[in-house]
Parts: sequence; structure tokens; C-alpha cells
Amino acid sequence: MVEEGTNNTIIAFNANGNALDTTKGNRIVQAYDNATTCGLVWTPNFVAYRCRTCGISPCMSLCTECFKKGNHHQHDFNMFLSQAGGACDCGDTSVMKETGFCDRHGPNKVSSKGNAPTDLMCVAEAMMPRIILRLIQHLRENCEENMPESRKWAIQKADAFICMLLDFNNMGGLMRRVMTSALTNPTKYKILNEIPENQESEYAQYLCDSKRIYEEALKSLPNPRPCEELRDCPPLQENLVHKTFLEELVFWTVKFEFPQKVVCLLLNMLPDPDYKEALTRAFVLHYSRISIMLENSIDPDTLSNRVVHVSVQLFSNESLALRMTDQLNLLHVMVVSLKSMMSKILIKNTLHDKDNNFHYVVDCAQPVMKDHCYWPLVSDLNNVLSHRPVALKFMADDTLLEMWFDFLAMFQGMNVNKRELDEHIEFEPNTYYAAFSAELEASAYPMWALVTHLTGESTAHLTRRVLSACIREWYEWLEVTNYKGPIVDDSMQVSFHLPLHRYLAVFLCQGVAKQGIRVEEILPSSDAILTLLIMHPLRVQVSRGQVLVVDLNYM
Repeated sequence: MVEEGTNNTIIAFNANGNALDTTKGNRIVQAYDNATTCGLVWTPNFVAYRCRTCGISPCMSLCTECFKKGNHHQHDFNMFLSQAGGACDCGDTSVMKETGFCDRHGPNKVSSKGNAPTDLMCVAEAMMPRIILRLIQHLRENCEENMPESRKWAIQKADAFICMLLDFNNMGGLMRRVMTSALTNPTKYKILNEIPENQESEYAQYLCDSKRIYEEALKSLPNPRPCEELRDCPPLQENLVHKTFLEELVFWTVKFEFPQKVVCLLLNMLPDPDYKEALTRAFVLHYSRISIMLENSIDPDTLSNRVVHVSVQLFSNESLALRMTDQLNLLHVMVVSLKSMMSKILIKNTLHDKDNNFHYVVDCAQPVMKDHCYWPLVSDLNNVLSHRPVALKFMADDTLLEMWFDFLAMFQGMNVNKRELDEHIEFEPNTYYAAFSAELEASAYPMWALVTHLTGESTAHLTRRVLSACIREWYEWLEVTNYKGPIVDDSMQVSFHLPLHRYLAVFLCQGVAKQGIRVEEILPSSDAILTLLIMHPLRVQVSRGQVLVVDLNYM
């Protein structure tokens, strides 16, 4: 159990080795603070600002103080109520232009405060790894399976302890560096978790029990099964191996379903650039397991907001997102996680002749769809695809494209609507809304994020790759649905969800209009195949007209 403690811990010594009182110690440590970014973290329902004129990333945001002290006169900005929480990006050149920084933040605002005395932080450096270890041990002790109330109580019991760590961070860059060094140092993690030679001592027994609980907890958080090509991808491997306190703390954050105070603690240290990369790496290593937690959560809405609260701070940085893509296969991990989530709720498609249709689509009545459990994963994917270098890598990777269109095929022909001839349907079922929401968020948004980067002939080869992958998937869909042309029963049913057709139409339009691609080199030459290609979009338009006529008759 974490002791209640106080926030009056002495962490600074003077040049003579004498302990300073807390207030004086805080002032001395803060006097050497050369932080150039704001990094203020807020929780949901916080009023913040977004300036599209200054933003490099569409997810940039500013706290009220930094916005008002920055130069945003006649800029395209808005004030908003934060839904998932966030952090102020003032001073971060990877997220916004320097012209929008306030007078206190930015690389050019570094004040020369001199170097801190070498012995000022010696006690903090010695204590901090052990303080963090105690928090880790507390989380281990209270991770009982299937007992969310117990985990919630454990976080409440550690509240004062976590607040103490937050207070340390608020002392400025000097103390923050001590904390982040302790969190990311693999040697400290290894040494402090080693079992003493005298294994009969009380502390040795405690460490043995703590290690056993930790190892059992690792097994309880599975990851989606990847395809054969991705078995060596670190974030998709079956066994998690943690090398730092930070990686294990992220694991417990996932396991405890992102407790708000712990999330704030992790995010408050982001002004340290080395820590930001380490946190991003740790987050990606656990990303596929987060998707499992979203599926099984009893409160997916709250969990979704807290996941995005973290991920939006990490993936909005273009260079960081690109490194994670290159080093940890971030895009593959995201698509595998989405595919895994949807593959568990598949049902047989009833479009056309249902006895000869062997295609499977998502069941829109399942909680994953109705509760939008997929939303954080799609939001993150859209975020990273807003970065041009990442989006171009996505479209240049044949394995990714094949996986992506295989994912989209799960929505192709879903939620079949049957025409009612006897009674007027006054209210549409919930599945109707869930189906349109899913196709919009999980299919259309990423499509527009990708096509935005295809603006000239230099990227025409990528458009051809996307179209080729799309047409291959469409041919496979025709085969498994055994669709060879219109049949009588089709006149009474329709699916409004044709993401493969949508992608084909949008990318072909972009290629012809802006990239010098000719229609003849993409579409099949056979009239029979072209007829099959147009039949489903045409059926949607006919059904739309029928719905409008029926609605007018009942008005």
C-alpha cells in the first residue's frame, strides 16, 4: 500500500549539504527552470483554443493564457470545450508555427539562468527511482483480475502519492529531468527489481511475490494474433518485455484502464523531448493490447476519451510518428488492431442469394459498433495519416494496403435493409446509425486523409497502387458473394455501405483530375465486369429515391 505521505518532502540540498525547507528548495530548483514549452495538461470539459493558421498538426491546442499572450489577431481560430482532455502545445515547433508562440515559450525564449550546482539534485536523483518503484509495487499489489472496483480503490489510495509526483514535476525542467531519467533508465529498473541474494529476508520475499504478480498480470493482457509477416514486430509479439519503469507504468496504465491521475502524470512530463519519445515508444508497444481493453471495458466511452487524451499528444508530432512507423511498424499495428476488433463480430452477409453468399460483415448490433469502441483507433490512424510522409509510406506498402482493404471488406454490404411493404417504419433501429457512423469514421475519414496527399503526378504511382489493391479486393468480394448480376430478390433489399466502391471512385477521380491517370488504364475493359461494377452504386441510388418517395407519401 502506498503511504498517504505529504507534499512537503525535502528534495533539495544546499552547497554545504544541508537540507533546504520545501518552500525555499522549490524556489531554488525553479530558478534553474529553462523549459521552452508550456505542456499544461487538462482533463475533459476544459476550455482551450485551436488556431488553424498557426497549427502544423490539426490536433494542436493552446491553453487560454498562452493563446491570449500569442499573436493570433485575424487568425482562423476557435475556442472549444475539450472532450477527451489535452495539453498545451505552445513552444512545440513540431506542432505549431513559432509565430503563434506566447512571449514565454519557444526555442528562442530560453533564458540564461546558468547551470545548477552539481549537488543540488543529488538527493532527488537517489530517491526518485525508489519513489517510482513504490508506485509500481502498489499497482502490482492491487491488480486483481475482474475486480475494477479494487483497481479503482487502489488508484484512490495512491492519490496523495501521485499528487506528490505531480508537484515534483511542477517544480520545472530541472526536477522533471530527474523524474524522466529515473523512468527511462533501464539499469535502475533492472537493479531495483533484482531479488537480493538473501532470499529469506522479508524484503526478498516481498520482491518475489511482487514479481510473480507482475508476471501473471502480463499473461492476462493478450494482444491480437498478427499475420505471419508481422510476427517479429515488437508491439505484436505475444510476450511483453519491459526494460524501464516507464514501460511498466504504461502497462499498468492500460491494465487499470487509464486512471485520470496517472494519465496526467504521464502527460505532464512531455516537455522533456527524450521522455516524449520514450513514452511514445512505450505506448506503441502496448497499443494492440489497448484495443483488447476497449472491446471488454464496461465503460468504453470514458476509456476511449482517456486513450485519445494520451495518443493525440504523441501522434500529432510528425517526426515522432514517422520514427514509430519506421522502427515499430506503427501503421501495421494500428490496422492489425482494427482488423482484430472487427473480426470478432462478423456475421454471414445476407445480400443477394444468402445461401450462396460466403462473405462475412460486421454485426452492427454488437457493443463494439453501438458503443463506438473502435473510435480511438480510427482517431489515431487519422491523426498519423495527416502527416504526409506517414501517409505516403502507407500507400507505398503493399502489405498494408492488402490488410486495409481486407478490413474495409468487412463493411462492404453490411446492415442489409429490406423493403417494408405493409407498415411504415417510424423509427430506424440502432444498427442503422451504428453502420453509417462506422463507415464514415473507419472508412471515409482515413480515405480523405490519404487522398489529400495525392496532389500531383509525382504521387500518381501511389494512386495506382491504391486502386490496384482496391480492385483486387473488389474482385474477391464478387467471388465470395457469388454475384453474377441482378436477381429478382435484390429488388427488396439493399446495403448502403460500399466502401470499396467509394475508394475506387474517389481515388480514380483524384488520379484523373490531378495526376494524369487515364480511366482506361485502371478500369477493366470488359463490359460485363463494368456492368457488375456499377450495379451496386446504382441500386443505392434507386433505393434512395424509393425512400424519399415513401417519406413524402407519409407526410
